[in-house]
Amino acid sequence: MSPSAGERPGPLSGVRVIEMSGLGPTPFGCMMLADLGADVIRIDRVADVIPSRASAGDSVMVGADYLARGRRRVALDIRCDEGRELTLRLIERADVLVEGFRPGTMERLGLGPEPCQARNTRLVYARMTGWGQEGPLSAAAGHDINYIALSGALALTGAGGTPVAPPGLVGDFGSGGMLLAVGVLAALVERERSGLGQVIDAAIVDGSALLTTMLRFLHDRGAWGEPVGMNMLDGGSPFYGVYETSDGKHVALGAVEPRFQRVLFEHLGVSGIEEMPDPRNWPELKRTVAATIATRTRSEWQDLLEGTDACFAPVLSLDEVPQHEQNQSRATFVDIAGDRQPAPAPRFDRTPAGSPEPASSPGADSADVLAELGIAHEELQRLLDGGVVATARHT
Repeated sequence: MSPSAGERPGPLSGVRVIEMSGLGPTPFGCMMLADLGADVIRIDRVADVIPSRASAGDSVMVGADYLARGRRRVALDIRCDEGRELTLRLIERADVLVEGFRPGTMERLGLGPEPCQARNTRLVYARMTGWGQEGPLSAAAGHDINYIALSGALALTGAGGTPVAPPGLVGDFGSGGMLLAVGVLAALVERERSGLGQVIDAAIVDGSALLTTMLRFLHDRGAWGEPVGMNMLDGGSPFYGVYETSDGKHVALGAVEPRFQRVLFEHLGVSGIEEMPDPRNWPELKRTVAATIATRTRSEWQDLLEGTDACFAPVLSLDEVPQHEQNQSRATFVDIAGDRQPAPAPRFDRTPAGSPEPASSPGADSADVLAELGIAHEELQRLLDGGVVATARHT
């Protein structure tokens, strides 16, 4: 079982979050809050505890996955009156509620902002969706790729004509879960002044549009208008892109500033630095750089360029990343129950976060969490027998 709120290290120690079980951005945002010390209690479905009741394909993502680390988990049937009341009692004691359902779902369950904030006026009610809480698409189904398509972010990828979806990174996690966490933190800061909670509308379309701000500026000033793969920061320039090495691996170059370009070209032994400012010279210079990079292995280029001002990095696989000395020196990855997972970030000097607790199973903490509400053993047994509550040990 994860530690209670007062025992968790980190800057959010003492903050309690109720998380309605979901996929993608919601658990990622709540993982960030838990990593930084919040006591996150996830409300799972009863069906998540009993495999025979779960939908096909659910089992991988509703179980003890990495995004579920650092939680306490209680399984409730929120569709029935008793399950709804137990949820409201948990909300009464919470600072934050996070939900990622389609707009209107929580209202139909009797758990919308009004009844929740009637019980707890200080509650920060955070809503995570793809399209947002209103608009002609708000009730439509969708996933990461759809939301970043509508924001313009997807069109910025995929040199050669067809955009390539980055797997969840831009939408669900960068524009969704992280935006959600920022919203929660801002609302908690504001609550210190007003004493009141508020509703947060976090939408992946909004977040991914926000991520395009700098590129939109370049576009509007005429500095970003070529097809994808032909611009300075998307692989069109010789100094900013990915190149294949002689052993079939890749390296990334990012020497945007002229002084770094000089360092890069000197180490590569390539001439033509004086031609760099004119984009008309880029295709030929890029071919020269590519041919040069192809003469050595990735490891050989690391030995030559890594740690210099050439703005170089090897392109590492997920298996290789934890072994790199930079990541090892910073403990960028931590061991959690035998799995190498990304460590909490960012870092704090006075209130550092601890190593996250491994994810537990749905309903693993039902008895302990409900005992904090004053639910006696006999009452818990009645709720278990009636299917209102489930535990990982009561199937």
